[in-house]
Amino acid sequence: MAGPPVMPANNKNTCGVSVKQQLAGDEPVKLGIVVLEGPYQHEAADTAYNFAVAALEKGHEIFRIFFYHDGVNNATRLMVPPQDDRHIQKRWSELAEKHNLDLVVCVAAAQRRGIMDEEEQKRHGKDANNIAPGFRISGLGQLIEAGIQCDRLVFFGD
Repeated sequence: MAGPPVMPANNKNTCGVSVKQQLAGDEPVKLGIVVLEGPYQHEAADTAYNFAVAALEKGHEIFRIFFYHDGVNNATRLMVPPQDDRHIQKRWSELAEKHNLDLVVCVAAAQRRGIMDEEEQKRHGKDANNIAPGFRISGLGQLIEAGIQCDRLVFFGD
């Protein structure tokens, strides 16, 4: 089975070089990660998390992790998984705190799915917010910037 779809994000010549080959090299790679699926209906969030942990352990840099489409559901602080199950949002929040990662949630996708921070709560007149620690809401420009700044932009999900 092939790995996740990967887009060379900057002007470096990476033609014919797989992500696996590039990450195994001696030079650190600047990565952007895009999570397109929610936390429990698909393995994409788990795989993205494990990929991020492995990349950081190998000394690579993660410029940004962008949550898009149903991936924004990883950012709600209101999820309460069973005690014997993994807590995906908590893992993302802890990883962001430990490594000072930029976890960005797409504002349009978040609004459609009821994910909001305090600013969006006030702007839309809602009585609560539910974004988890370590996550922030922003627009697609953050994804574009990651594509420009990173050596590789790796997508997880359909």
